[in-house]
Amino acid sequence: MNLVIDQGNTRTKAALFAGPKLQQKFLFPSATEVKTFLSATPVENILVSSVSTPADEILDWANADGKKLSLSPQLPLPVKNKYATPDTLGVDRIAAACGALELFPGQNCLVIDAGTCINFEFLDASGNYLGGAISPGIKIRFEAMHKFTARLPLVSPAGQAELIGDNTEHCMQSGVMNGVIEEVSGIVARYAQKFPNLGVILCGGDAPFFENKLKHSIFVAPDLVLIGLNRILRHNVNF
Repeated sequence: MNLVIDQGNTRTKAALFAGPKLQQKFLFPSATEVKTFLSATPVENILVSSVSTPADEILDWANADGKKLSLSPQLPLPVKNKYATPDTLGVDRIAAACGALELFPGQNCLVIDAGTCINFEFLDASGNYLGGAISPGIKIRFEAMHKFTARLPLVSPAGQAELIGDNTEHCMQSGVMNGVIEEVSGIVARYAQKFPNLGVILCGGDAPFFENKLKHSIFVAPDLVLIGLNRILRHNVNF
């Protein structure tokens, strides 16, 4: 078994893989729980992607017989990274692109990771990662309107917002929720015009909101980053 770890700012996701097949997923709210799990779980190889706890510290906790790797700009990738500034590229973004390669090899792919920010990642049919876009996520948009105005309240997202709001709260929900759908749909349409046979993959915490609202056919892959991390790990252990 191989293990991949996606260490975020507030929680940690992990998954065990047998080759390309995901066997089991885990979610940990604290570093202490990660340490306990790693010390008690023998694995063959491990890859850590972390934006908070240093990856080397997590690797020290691991009970692995083979390679212990951390995701960095220097680690060899199964995609050709054409990003102009690879040192500034978020590890979650490149992992998502590698996940697209695993799910749709030989196809133009647009990944939409709808989380705190909405990240767009594009991988062409030749396996070239070209970059994409970063846009404010749904929660950030509501918080920004509240923070940068004198009287607008802090409003929660709505699963379905009317086009015409009949009070301030509903108007804000209409602007954000309908606006973000039109934004994402428009970007997908522009990619589809430029790149034929486009596969669109949706992941991230806000993916359920977009799932049935985009006009283009999409593939929902909630474990895309974990799948991508495993693809990178397999690339580096040669199987």
